[in-house]
Amino acid sequence: MDFDCYKGKRVLVTGHTGFKGAWLCEWLLALGAEVYGFSNGIPTRPSLFVQLRLGKRIRKDVRGDIRDGAAVKAMVKSVKPDFVFHLAAQPLVRLSYEQPVETFDTNVMGTVHVLDALRHLRKKCNAVLITTDKCYENRETKRPYKEDDPMGGYDPYSCSKGCDELVISSYRRSFFNDPEGNVWVASARAGNVIGGGDWAKDRIIPDCFRALGKGLPIPVRNKVSTRPWQHVLEPLSGYLALGAALDRRERFSEVASGFNFGPTPEANHTVKDVVQELLKHAKGRWIDKSDPHAVHEAGLLNLDIRKAAQTLGWHPTWNFAETIESVAEWYIGVRQGAKPIALTQKQIAEFRG
Repeated sequence: MDFDCYKGKRVLVTGHTGFKGAWLCEWLLALGAEVYGFSNGIPTRPSLFVQLRLGKRIRKDVRGDIRDGAAVKAMVKSVKPDFVFHLAAQPLVRLSYEQPVETFDTNVMGTVHVLDALRHLRKKCNAVLITTDKCYENRETKRPYKEDDPMGGYDPYSCSKGCDELVISSYRRSFFNDPEGNVWVASARAGNVIGGGDWAKDRIIPDCFRALGKGLPIPVRNKVSTRPWQHVLEPLSGYLALGAALDRRERFSEVASGFNFGPTPEANHTVKDVVQELLKHAKGRWIDKSDPHAVHEAGLLNLDIRKAAQTLGWHPTWNFAETIESVAEWYIGVRQGAKPIALTQKQIAEFRG
């Protein structure tokens, strides 16, 4: 995949202080892009954004609330971006049960504000809006979900992302439906990403290394939950490929649409598999902390990724074992004194081949 189109271009990343946003910013810097970030704060302590010193390395680091339409519009007007990657969101299922209103406000209206700001942009721009695999109405079947399957969502987070996809579709058909127009819009749906530098609460990889760092057993909430685990660089490579395809201004109806990015179906694994594979690289043990009264979380999710392969030439790069090995290398390396920037850049280079 050719990512030369990003060199010297203005790229606006919302949610750039988050886990995925920080990895994306690091990759964009490696591609020679001028990176502008918009986020309401640094979501975790520690933080990959801080560890990579991105606040001083990107072109502009702006604090603003994605729920503030005027602030979003002002940022887009100021930057005049060539590319937009919208990642800003409330990303946690369990937190969405505690804060449903905030989750819908951030995720749905945040997306509305980004799209509405782009509606007033008077220059060529390629926008990739990131949602999730949980946007689909999950029937808990083994059939992988395709891009034209119904949107849905059991919990507030998942539902908010299904709503996002409907909002994106509406704006695209209402305001960005001209192949000769300035702005082309696409959405990207990915599953549970893992990688070095994730410090969020209630995620299995951070939970593992927090426990191991304290010499405690790893608490596993739902050992049988099956997810399309993938290294964070996998979907990011898809987002970059999708942005590059939009930039070529070819095959509008195919490219300006929704895309799934995930591993092949045989790469799906349970939470128990993840922990046991991780413990091949780090000393420790795990304990079953299943809670029969826990809030509902999807037990099975599969994505059909044939569209991304056929339209974008995108394919998964690392298998499950390679993914877990790279995750362990990052956390263990940083704990032993490796510099996060050097280690992150090394893994991006290895992934790109």
